[in-house]
Amino acid sequence: MSLDDLDRRLLTIIQSSFPIVAEPYKQLAETLGTTESDVIERVQRFKDQGLVRRIGGIFDSRALGYKSTLCAMKAPADKLDLAIEVVNSYPGVTHNYLREHEFNVWFTLITPSPEYMDKVLDEIREKTGCEVHNLPAVRFFKIKVDFKLDKQSPTAAAAAE
Repeated sequence: MSLDDLDRRLLTIIQSSFPIVAEPYKQLAETLGTTESDVIERVQRFKDQGLVRRIGGIFDSRALGYKSTLCAMKAPADKLDLAIEVVNSYPGVTHNYLREHEFNVWFTLITPSPEYMDKVLDEIREKTGCEVHNLPAVRFFKIKVDFKLDKQSPTAAAAAE
């Protein structure tokens, strides 16, 4: 996929400065000096070509009272597709990775309470027949990455104006 300067500027802004207004695409268009329909078409192209998976909020689940954990699952080859399908069916699963290891499916789970987390993990074990370990964090590290695609991109402050 070839990106022009406007694509790069738009991608830089939508990573962390997506406008929280009634007409965000219109505001992005004004910031970038283009039309709202152009912005919408570009974002759709990014999605269609796999460059952008989703546009949505990122929330501090701990500040909202939610509990999160890392889980390790041992899914044999004959159960792997089922295991992935079951794990991905839960809305609290935010990441799910396949690894080359005895415990080959690793996922994060966020739930409103420890009790509900236990319930979800029990359901996953029951539906898959797989061993699942709950590995709660001892210490929390928040990792956030923004890719600067264009040196001339508006700053977050300018994009929010």
